[in-house]
Amino acid sequence: MTNPLKDEIRALIEVEGPISVGRYMALCLGHPRHGYYVTRDPFGAGGDFITAPEISQMFGELIGLWAVACWQQMGEPSSFRLVELGPGRGTLMADALRAARLVPAFGAAMRLHLVEMSPVLRRRQAETLKDHAPQWHDRIEDVPEGPAIVIANEFFDALPVDQFVRGPTGWHERRVGLDVTGSLVFGLDPRPFRPIEAFAAGFPRPAEGDLLERMESGPARALAARLAAQGGTALALDYGHARSGFGDTLQAMKDHRFTNPLAEPGEADLTAHVDFAALAGMARAAGARAFGPLTQGDFLRRLGIEARAATLMGSASAAQKAAIGSALTRLTGAGTGEMGTLFKVLALAAPTFGPPPAFAPEEEFAT
Repeated sequence: MTNPLKDEIRALIEVEGPISVGRYMALCLGHPRHGYYVTRDPFGAGGDFITAPEISQMFGELIGLWAVACWQQMGEPSSFRLVELGPGRGTLMADALRAARLVPAFGAAMRLHLVEMSPVLRRRQAETLKDHAPQWHDRIEDVPEGPAIVIANEFFDALPVDQFVRGPTGWHERRVGLDVTGSLVFGLDPRPFRPIEAFAAGFPRPAEGDLLERMESGPARALAARLAAQGGTALALDYGHARSGFGDTLQAMKDHRFTNPLAEPGEADLTAHVDFAALAGMARAAGARAFGPLTQGDFLRRLGIEARAATLMGSASAAQKAAIGSALTRLTGAGTGEMGTLFKVLALAAPTFGPPPAFAPEEEFAT
């Protein structure tokens, strides 16, 4: 079976030489004709992976109530932007807005904005959220001005990352090139990459062979700068690590199985674990406050997911109770295949905004 994106990347490398891991990742996910997110709906049992909103309505409902509490903490502005970055099928937002109906004034003040690159997913979101008049944008910067509450569930893990490997005399960029057969392979630029030294200063002392990842910073900085200048708060939920460290976390997922990231460009999802310390540092540098990260399990428990599960079970059949209990464990548990500790939650806020709901004052991130 031919792979037109692989052919195009090969041709690019033949002309320009090996490309950065970040550029390769950006092409795989966002190529205008052959990119993974441009051509398909990857969610659910029939796709390549399942996200928390697809596991249980409880996830989106609690985030909806979190958003209502944030709006109240903002002083209940008569108009604000409710923004979701990478909204998937619209499932999270549909559940959130259903729960938010408990406070009608929230819905009356809200204007819904979705940041989404995929035309396939935009069509799905339009159907799911047709009662809420969403507006779509390609970038965070395109959302109209005004105070905002922003939700980003599994958004930052899909941003391109550059990778660097520590050698005896410094850091060397990891790149994607071609072997003698024309296959895509990883390699190292022999020249030390001096510009990464300042970023690496926030990491532990490296040993030779350590691999460092640097996430594309533009979206995080744009989001934080917006909050700092216009007010509001944001919630980032993703899998990753609370403190900066070394390791290769680039991974590809197809048909719910891990695969070689270089094997099928544009046909598999590419992600990397989020460095929450680096993300918080970017936000603080752009003028926003950062709180957390909490584990997803702790965050959802603080919002009352166990009480919500008990309520749902009250009128459920035996099979439904088992499904609700299984979803609760998957969202909050610490076992293999469970999301409670692997996933973290970071809140960003305007300088005048206090600790967002579920976060304590002492949990403000400090570099």
